[in-house]
Amino acid sequence: MKLVRIAPPASEEFTEAVRWYESKRVGLGGEFYEAVLHVVSLVREHPEIGVAVDRPHPHRQFLVDGFPYKLIYRERTEDLYIVAIAHASRRPWYWKQRR
Repeated sequence: MKLVRIAPPASEEFTEAVRWYESKRVGLGGEFYEAVLHVVSLVREHPEIGVAVDRPHPHRQFLVDGFPYKLIYRERTEDLYIVAIAHASRRPWYWKQRR
């Protein structure tokens, strides 16, 4: 299995989303956290599982079960790089300039 690295903006997005969900209902932030970690584990074991997208930069996407978020990642030689943890319908492609 490859090492997983997360882009600093993706880490911030994740933290912000966990806090937002927790503010809506106690425990919901933890549920979101666990759902994202589950997706990270899945794509780490099976990087090809995500939907391949070639634009604007080659990457894969995988939806977070139970939440309107998707994990955007790139499989690189040395690691699996998480580019964004993005809301599925808000601000599409805002992360496209991230490398």
